[in-house]
Amino acid sequence: MRYLFVHQNFPGQYLHFVRHLLEDEANEIVFLSEPNTNALPGVRRVVYQKPPTVPGVLANLRDIDAAMRRAQAAAGLARNLRGLGFNPDIIIGHHGWGEMLDLVDVWPGTPLLGYFEFYYNTRGQDVGFDPEFPIDPDQFPRIRAMNAINLLALALHQHGQTPTHWQRTRYPEWAQAQIDVLPEGARLDVCRPNPKLREKPFALGSFVVKPGEKLISYVSRNLEPYRGFHVMMRALPALLKARPDAKVVLVGGDDVSYGARLTNTTWREHMQRELAGKYDTKRVLLPGQLAYDDYVRLLQRSDAHVYLTYPFVASWSLREAQACGCAVVAADVEPVREFITHDHNGLLTPALDPARLVRTILRLLEDNKLNQRLRRAARRYAETHLDMDHHIAAFDARVAELTGR
Repeated sequence: MRYLFVHQNFPGQYLHFVRHLLEDEANEIVFLSEPNTNALPGVRRVVYQKPPTVPGVLANLRDIDAAMRRAQAAAGLARNLRGLGFNPDIIIGHHGWGEMLDLVDVWPGTPLLGYFEFYYNTRGQDVGFDPEFPIDPDQFPRIRAMNAINLLALALHQHGQTPTHWQRTRYPEWAQAQIDVLPEGARLDVCRPNPKLREKPFALGSFVVKPGEKLISYVSRNLEPYRGFHVMMRALPALLKARPDAKVVLVGGDDVSYGARLTNTTWREHMQRELAGKYDTKRVLLPGQLAYDDYVRLLQRSDAHVYLTYPFVASWSLREAQACGCAVVAADVEPVREFITHDHNGLLTPALDPARLVRTILRLLEDNKLNQRLRRAARRYAETHLDMDHHIAAFDARVAELTGR
C-alpha cells in the first residue's frame, strides 16, 4: 500500500499508526508537512515552508488566507510526487491547517480520510466558559470564520474522523454523517503502573520527593487558562498548608496553545506574581516540558493527578494518566466525562473553583482506600477502552474499508 500522510507538525496524531505501518516493508509512506526535527526511519518526508503573514489581510480572514496558501503549496508538492510516479492508495491527514484541500484535484478518485478535530462555536463550549476572561461579542465573527477550513473540508465530500463523540457533536448535525469516531488510545506497555517508584526517593533534577511524601502532578502542553493553570496555581496555598507532606509538579511550557496571550509575560510569570509569598515555592516544581520518560515516571509516582480544562479537546495526557493508574482529579466538563466517571475511575470537580479543587485533592490524599480503588479502576478503564493496539486495528480496518484492500 502507498500512504500519503499530511500534518503540518510531523507526525502529529499519526505517530503510532505510522509505526504500525512500518512493520510491513511492503508499505510505502510519504509524509507531507512543514519542516521540523522529528524523524521516523522508513518515512519519506516532503516539506513545505510555512506561509508568511500577508500585510493588509482582514484579521478574520488570516487563517483562511494561510490555509489556502498551504493548500497551494501542498498541491504543488503533490504534483511533483505524482510526476515522480508516487500515487497514493489513500491520503490521511489533519484538516486543521488547509494542506488537504486541493489534493483531491491532484489525485481524483483517491480516498481521503481527514481528521476533523474541532468545530468552533460562540456558545456552549470553550468560548465564554470562563467569566474571568469574558468574550467581546465583536469577536464572534472571527470565531465563526475559524470554521472556514472545516467547512471547505466538508465540501470535499470525502471521509472524516475524530477521536471522541463529544468532538463529533460539536459539528453541525448535517456534517456528522461524514465523520466517524475513531478513538485514540495510549501505549499500555509504556504507560503502566509502577508502585515501586514510591519505595525510594523520586527525583526530577534536584527536586526530590521522599518515600511517604505526597506528590501532586499536573500536566499540560503549555501552562495556560484553557487547561486550568490559573485554577491549579490558586489552589496551591490552601493545598500546601493543609498537607505539609505534599509536593507539587506542574509540567508545561510557556507558549500558548489555546486562547489569548499576555503582553510581555507568560501565564507562569503572571500567576507567580499574583501568588508571590502565598505558598512555599520550594515544594513546587515547574520544570517546563519534560522528556517523555520523565513524564511517564511522574505519572507513575503521582498520588493525585490533576487534569483541568475548559470544554475543549481532551488531552493525550488524560488517557496516559489513566493508563498509568493515576488517581485523577479532573474538570467536570463534558469532554472529560467521556473518560472519567465520578467516584468510579476518578473524581470530578468544577473546572474553575480552586477551593473545590483543594477539597477534592485532599479527599484523595486522605482516603487511601479510595485512592487505591480509583487507581485500579483507571487502569482497568485503560485496558478496556484505551488499548492502542485495539485503536490501531480499528483505524486499519477503516483504511481497508476505504481502499478495498
